[in-house]
Amino acid sequence: MNNVVRVAIVDPNDANRSAIKSLLLGIDSVWLEAECSRYEFFTDVVNQTQPDIALVVLDSDPTRGLALVAQVSNDQPNCNVLVVSGSQEGSLILQAMRNGAKEFLSSPLRLDDFMAALDRIDHATGGGKSGGKARRSQVITVGGAGGGVGCTALAINVACILARNEQNSVVVIDLDLALGDADVWLDIIPDYTIQDVSENITRLDYSLLKRSLTQHDSGAFLLPRPVHMEATPPVTADQIQRVVALLKATFTHVVIDISKSFNSLDMAAMKASDMVLLVTQLDLPCLRNAVRLTQFLDDQELGEKVKVVVNRMGLADSQISLNKALETIGREVFWQIPNDYAVMVESRNNGVPLLSEAPRAKVTRAIEQLAAQLDASVQVPGGEEEEKPRKRLFSFLGNNK
Repeated sequence: MNNVVRVAIVDPNDANRSAIKSLLLGIDSVWLEAECSRYEFFTDVVNQTQPDIALVVLDSDPTRGLALVAQVSNDQPNCNVLVVSGSQEGSLILQAMRNGAKEFLSSPLRLDDFMAALDRIDHATGGGKSGGKARRSQVITVGGAGGGVGCTALAINVACILARNEQNSVVVIDLDLALGDADVWLDIIPDYTIQDVSENITRLDYSLLKRSLTQHDSGAFLLPRPVHMEATPPVTADQIQRVVALLKATFTHVVIDISKSFNSLDMAAMKASDMVLLVTQLDLPCLRNAVRLTQFLDDQELGEKVKVVVNRMGLADSQISLNKALETIGREVFWQIPNDYAVMVESRNNGVPLLSEAPRAKVTRAIEQLAAQLDASVQVPGGEEEEKPRKRLFSFLGNNK
């Protein structure tokens, strides 16, 4: 329970309290410590249970609710009080904050608003004071400087490596709505896609969203692209940001595989991300595109998020030197991944991530080390890098032929 936010709620309205309870029970990082239907009893509840968060809904009786906020704030200074109300009247908000509320949230309570409030409290108190939330969710977008440079392979395998740690919860969003093939890499036939999510966006909550995900044996979840192509994208940029916000609420890592068009959906994903891995190869078309993209993303004030990853290092055909590439791109290369086309094709065709298909191959180790750069919890096994054929009994006889 050390990494869980402990919450107690009070709301005399049974239906509204039940809705909040359902929302909280769907969050892995939140523990519902207590619920109360009477303002006059809540102080005793808080004193007995010592929650990290006291959630006070004012609508049934704002005067008594505000008095309760002051009392809890005074009696339990280590408990952060969050107020929820359908009213946005300035005087009510001001009085709640004067009485000790840390946040004032709108009713009906939205999951992303609640989780954002927890984040703000966590940062304001130096971390850990909002109930020991394990860590802030990390959003990683993977984009390419050309088609076929290995974006999906990188996104899927980084996600599976991150998911190997039981403390992590990882989800992949396939945002290439036309030609995405993340489901192929994981050999998944999904029941739901991002289109199903978009069609229910007005009533989307965490429970509905998680039912739309498909879990792979590695532990990673997938939100795949639509089954059928459509002339008009079935999801908007605003909806993508809403989906990412909900996924951030309960997953430690959100990995987004975007398209090569860098459209409004891709831009929304990058804006919601902590890091953008720009995948390129050392050939002239890719390097030219990498320059154009980095300049464009700089203009969009996203340049600081961009990390250049060079894939298929050692590819013999049309290879430009790394020094020349650095000079061309004008920024450092964050990571290099060796060329191992045969292993990658076998992994994709079998629908088996590299951790299972070729756990000791050089390309697998390079992606493991990249994942370790993204998340310190990733441990890269030692030992030989390459799979070596086993020696058979009397195999030495074959050397004499």
